[in-house]
This record gives sequence, C-alpha cells and structure tokens, in this order.
Amino acid sequence: MDAHTETTDSAGPAGPARPADSAGSADSAGSAAASGPAAPSGSAAASGPAVPSGSAEGAGHAAAPSAARGAAAPAPGEAPVSPPEAPALPVPPALPALPAASLRLLRAAGFVSNFDRFCITPMLLLIGAQLGVALPTVMLAASGYFLAYGLMQPVWGLASDRLGRVRVMRISLAGAAVAALCSVLAPDATVLIVARAAAGAFFAASIAASITYIGDTVPAAVRQRPLSELMTAFALGTAVATVAAGALAHFVSWRLVFALPGVIAAYLAVALRRLPEPPRAAPGALLTPFKVVLRSRWQWYVMAVAMLEGAVLLGFLTYIAPALEAQGASAMLAGAVSALYGVGSMAAAQTVKRLVGRWTPVRLMVVGGVQMALAFGLAAASRSVPALVVCTLLLGGGWSFMHSTIQSWATGLSPAARATGVAMFGLALYVGSALASAIAAGPAEHHAYRGLFLTAALLTIPLTVAAGVGRARYDRVTRPDRG
Repeated sequence: MDAHTETTDSAGPAGPARPADSAGSADSAGSAAASGPAAPSGSAAASGPAVPSGSAEGAGHAAAPSAARGAAAPAPGEAPVSPPEAPALPVPPALPALPAASLRLLRAAGFVSNFDRFCITPMLLLIGAQLGVALPTVMLAASGYFLAYGLMQPVWGLASDRLGRVRVMRISLAGAAVAALCSVLAPDATVLIVARAAAGAFFAASIAASITYIGDTVPAAVRQRPLSELMTAFALGTAVATVAAGALAHFVSWRLVFALPGVIAAYLAVALRRLPEPPRAAPGALLTPFKVVLRSRWQWYVMAVAMLEGAVLLGFLTYIAPALEAQGASAMLAGAVSALYGVGSMAAAQTVKRLVGRWTPVRLMVVGGVQMALAFGLAAASRSVPALVVCTLLLGGGWSFMHSTIQSWATGLSPAARATGVAMFGLALYVGSALASAIAAGPAEHHAYRGLFLTAALLTIPLTVAAGVGRARYDRVTRPDRG
C-alpha cells in the first residue's frame, strides 16, 4: 500500500534471508515514511519501518510455531487452535550482497513510482480549469489511479513469481511510460481519467518488486541499510512530486509534470536489463497463496482496518491542496504545503525507529491516531497556510506511527503466503482511498472543506479503536501459539 506506499517482515537482522512469495504491495502508499529498517516481504508500501509487536510476526521470527506452519491466527474472541498445515512455499537461495549499481536502479524505480502517484494532488483545480470540467470529474483521475494501483497488487505479485522480478518491473515500466504519454496528450477529461488509471495499474509493480528484490537477494543480517536507502528514495519521490508538480503546473504546464515520470520510466525499462534476475522457487498452484491468506479471519480484520485507514488518511489527504487553492493560493504554494506530509513522515519515521521494542504496537497506533485526529481537526477549524502546514506535518507523523505498525501486523498473519497477504492489505488500503476521494469530491466542489476534514477527524476515532483493540486482542489470543 502509499506509497505514500511498501512493507517488511522484520524489524532488524533477525533470521535468514527469505524471499517473498509475491511482489504484493501495501502502501504505500502512498506513504512517505520511508526509513524503516525492516526486511521486506514483497510489499510496496513505502511507509516507514515495520514495527515489531514484541511477538513473532512483528519481529520476523519465523520460528514461532503457528507462523512456521503458516497458520491463520484465531479470530477475535476465539480460543487458540491448531489449524491444518498450509502448503509450504519453496525458498530459493539468496544471492551475494546487492551491488551499489543495482540498488541505484531499484531506488530510481521506486522514486518514479511515488512521484507519479502523488504529483496530481496540487494540480487538480488547474487541470479542471484548463479542461473545462468540475472538481468531481477531474478527481476521478486521482481516485481511478489509486483504485487501479490497489487492484493490481495481487496481479503483479503473481506475475513476478512466474515471470521474475526484473522482467515484471521492465514490463510494467514500459506500460507506465505509454500511459504517461497518453496523459500528456489527453485532449479531454475522459482520456485523462483512463490514462491515469492505466498509469496507476502499471506503476503499481515498481515499489513492490523492488522491495521484494532486496528480500530475495540480501541476507536479513545486512538488509537494513539497502532497505533504508530504498525507502528514503520512495519518500523523496513523494516530496519532490508535490513541490515540483505545483511549480511546473503553475509556471509551465501540468502536461509536463506527467511527461517527466514517463520519460524516466521509459529509461528504466531499458536500464533494468542490467539488473540480474534473482533465483526464485518454481511457482506452485496459481491460487494457493490466496487460499492460505483468505482463510484467516484476522487477515480479513486487518484488511478492514486498512480500508478505513486508506479512506481516512489517503482519501482526505488528497484535498489538502485543493482546500488551500480554493482560498486563492497558487498551485505552487499548495504543492509546497502538501510536500510537508513527506517531511513529517520521514521525521516521524526516525522517532518510530527509536521506539521500536520500547513501545507496544497498540501504543504506537494510538499515538498515530491522535496525530491524525488533531491534524484533521485543525484543518476543519482553519484552512490558513499555517494551519495546513501543521496539519500536513501531523498527518505525515500519524502515517509513520499508525500505518507502519498496522503494516507490520499484516506481514505476520499468513507466513506461508506472506507477500500475498500484504498485497491484499495493499488492495484494501487503496480501495478505501479511492472510494473516499471519489465520495468527497462532491462536497469539495462546493468548498465544504470544513465538513470534510471534520468527518475525517471523527472517522479517525473508530479507526484508532479498531486498530488498537484488535491488535491487543490478537496478541492476547495468539501468545500461546508463539510460546
């Protein structure tokens, strides 16, 4: 899931290198909280460090009895049981240390993916004015992108297992370049909406596959540094996108903004041929990972939490820049304010990194939820530049505290099909984001931003309760299995 978006199964060098079972994504996000030291499970969530729970799944300890069997944890309120064994997924050997040139290519792929995903936010009003359409119509270009991005996570995950990580990245980036060109040449809103949805579908593979590549090739004991560098590139893509998009759209053209990631994607589709394909296990039955994942009731619970989180944070975050522009601010200023979300995410990620192991996951989630509620409450009270500056910084911090913790939880639910489980987590996250941004477009057209942000602040309460109570109960009912 954003980013935003990508996830891990370890908070440090705890255990042997283990490739993910797919290039599934979460994040996201579109997330800019991008400095987590965790070991990847094949997710695309660029959202900061995976936060261990003090339990097996949060710290990447594959030796826990239920995790080793790939068992689904008991549902809320149920007593621990010993579920039937899940099909084991074969593990190929890890490669030697990742060369610096390979890491640079992976960072570039993640950077351009996050740039493309977040660049449209400060340009929504400008695009609508130039194409002669209302905000709800042009918002479909953003919500369609997020929806396609989420829906394609499981698809690219399965494809990477069968075609290879590098081949999938090259194919997807080539497709993304074509979609970007169509966005540049779009004569009307309909073509733009279709082109942006296609771009989301193709760019959805980059972050997931790059994180999975590191999981396939770098031993867990030394995985922290390349992952941190990779996720920093993701966050940089988010921050640069919102600043550059606003400035270029204001002084040159919004079409140029869509052209830039298209050109970079076309270059990378060729340059990635220098990246060696890591060894991978022979793929099993097509639907086996999904059967393992979807029989876990906890998986469904966490997916529901992720959908609400995507709606509350990513969905309403889209309207920070339009709310500022509605009061006469330029697209450049709106983009600069939006970029502070990335700054807040990266700063908070460093704090979360120090708190890992000292604070419980529930406490981290609650602190994240409080930051999000305060942020949206402040935006509801005032849409001034200073208020929205503080709002975006708090939202970035809330993402780092809450999302990375929920994402770490998701990585331990189905160890036998870990990346597929995280891909489904990402699917829920971005579906929630797309639905919320689409539903909120109508009120935003009438500048009802106070009501929108107040709604987001109120929705943060059940989100925080569901995440915190659910995680506490999960730890309680699964602790006997983790011995």
